[in-house]
Amino acid sequence: MRLSVSHETTYHYEDQVRASIQYLRLTPHDSERQQVLSWQLTLPRPVRAQVDPFGNILHVLTMDEPHEAIIIGARGQVEIDEKREAEHESQSPLPFLRFTRLTEPDEAIRTFAARQCRKRKDRSALIDLMHALNQHITYTPGSTEVDTCAVQAFAGRTGVCQDHTHAFLACARSLGIPARYASGYLYSEDSEHLASHAWAEAWIDDAWYSFDVTNELAIPERHLKLAVGLDYLDACPVRGMRRGGGSEQMHAKVLVSPMVDAPKIMMQAQHQ
Repeated sequence: MRLSVSHETTYHYEDQVRASIQYLRLTPHDSERQQVLSWQLTLPRPVRAQVDPFGNILHVLTMDEPHEAIIIGARGQVEIDEKREAEHESQSPLPFLRFTRLTEPDEAIRTFAARQCRKRKDRSALIDLMHALNQHITYTPGSTEVDTCAVQAFAGRTGVCQDHTHAFLACARSLGIPARYASGYLYSEDSEHLASHAWAEAWIDDAWYSFDVTNELAIPERHLKLAVGLDYLDACPVRGMRRGGGSEQMHAKVLVSPMVDAPKIMMQAQHQ
């Protein structure tokens, strides 16, 4: 499947921002699953690409002069191998056993993971875990915040794809299975879901396998991956800091469509 993506994020500030820095993981790279046919970023100024410790393509946008808004755009086409279920990498998966503040499990999560998987550590066990987490944490937009951790989402039993992913990572790592956060895009005909998406990957049988808890998908046939990391903070498409500016309003417009004669899906999200 060939996917076309157009993603524009606009930040408006109540007052002038004196200076800001944005860490952008908005550029996919080639892998066994995906081939980047074309891709470009539209930024307020030219920025050089670099590679972060997890192998993600990173751009650092620094604005030293006062500004009241920032517009960040990304667009391109990527070919997805719909039949490939796993990805092989030469880097060690062991760093992805480490817990973070967002993925640290409590006793309830450890017990839940052990009960779902028992002594199994194979793909079928993690598929069962994926389904169980989907039932336990109801997809509820707006019910959690960016800094909500796995323990909070699990206890509250509501969340979004970020929370589903953090809970899965907490469970898998508690079982001794390396697991990582993946961010990117999902093509879906369901307009209830924003095309920007997050899912988990776990290291099984010397390869990375995907587990999309929100959609209960174990084959990433419609997923376009941007970045991976220990949690959301490592892999989110845009993460920044600023001095001044007062309150912030963010508007994201994402369009993901297959390169065939099919209806396009456009979804918009507004955050105050």
